[in-house]
Amino acid sequence: MARGAISTLTHRRVLKIAVPIVLANMTVPLLGAVDTGVVGQIRAAAPIGAVGIGAIILSAIYWIFGFLRMGTTGLTAQAHGAGDRAEVGALLIRALLVAWTAGLGFILLQQPLMNIAFAISPASRQVETLARGYIGIRVWSAPAAISIYGLTGWLIALERTRAVLALQLWMNGLNVVLDLWFVLGLGWGVSGVALATFLAEWSGLALGLLLCRDGFAGGAWRLGALIFDRMRLRRMLAVNTDIMIRSVLLQAAFLSFLFLGAGLGDVVLAANQVLLQFLHVTAYALDGFAFAAETLVGQAMGARRRPALRRAAVMTSMWGVGVVVVLALSFALAGGAIIDIMTRAPDVRAVAHSYLFWMVMAPLFGIASWMLDGVFIGATRTRDMRNAMIVSTAIYAMSVAVLLPGWGNHGLWAALMLFFAVRALTLALRYPALEAQAG
Repeated sequence: MARGAISTLTHRRVLKIAVPIVLANMTVPLLGAVDTGVVGQIRAAAPIGAVGIGAIILSAIYWIFGFLRMGTTGLTAQAHGAGDRAEVGALLIRALLVAWTAGLGFILLQQPLMNIAFAISPASRQVETLARGYIGIRVWSAPAAISIYGLTGWLIALERTRAVLALQLWMNGLNVVLDLWFVLGLGWGVSGVALATFLAEWSGLALGLLLCRDGFAGGAWRLGALIFDRMRLRRMLAVNTDIMIRSVLLQAAFLSFLFLGAGLGDVVLAANQVLLQFLHVTAYALDGFAFAAETLVGQAMGARRRPALRRAAVMTSMWGVGVVVVLALSFALAGGAIIDIMTRAPDVRAVAHSYLFWMVMAPLFGIASWMLDGVFIGATRTRDMRNAMIVSTAIYAMSVAVLLPGWGNHGLWAALMLFFAVRALTLALRYPALEAQAG
């Protein structure tokens, strides 16, 4: 079954997996843009910065547990490629158990975590006060938000990306509607943005469980010996630990970017928050094809088919390059108008326009690192990913130390582009070993 499915790898199959993911992922930065745009109507920099810092802190902490999405996809795709249906179901249960444990732990530790985050961030007192209120509301949906990573990863591994699209459209669509109602209609400001996300995440979990109901129908949730099998748990732990370390370092780089920008003033912080929406669009658009690589490479690895693995890596990357060209051109032609729509604060607009050039460059610098991430996740070569991220983060830190003092915010953006390039190079050097592992 698995070998027959892998032998039919075509561009049409790649698009069938990737296009719903691209559409689903594009709703996420759209939501960030709406959040920013809604509070931007207040015509002040502090609320924009508060939503930006609050969302970044929560996303950074949640994405530490993003190993559930990536690890679940890689392991489930390999189990599916090997024809192990019982393990496919067990992996879903394990992911949910980890998610709820992590989410409840985050709720209990919310105060010390916030204190650490704001001790690092040099944001103004006004921005910090608003951001603490934002986080204080959203933290209560942590179990739901983290669980959605596992549910999404499981669906992607089985090529059920239309279900992922339905989940994201529902959750983010509801969030946008509530944003507009709570902030523009009821005047709840930053708290309204947070409450809208809280309600959307819990509703998303309910729908996600419904979409994954066949994973429970198989009865794997009753097979305690399988779910807690020592060998399988050790493998899951090793994969997820490597991805978690990689994710912590990745988020540390992005958090440091935001915090260092905040140190340049509230206006620069707000401008960078607006510009980061372009970067989010780039990441999520490319992730659609990176996710396709995860699924197809994982299935090929599970079936021990090296030619299928190589074909999956090449075909998905070809489509990724096409997306990059479109994004770079779009940002160059329409980026200024998009900035003006997202904020009405004149000083924030002026600063954001002066750094738009980096948004045109970001897709070109980022393409290889995003696509190789997908290939390595599918193959569960997570140790290579961890080591590559350690090297890349170290070089990024040195670049910031050299470039920030003389170039300011331009130096900060240049260091981030270098970070993308080094990630790509370090992973590319390990690709031959990955391919050899497939047999």
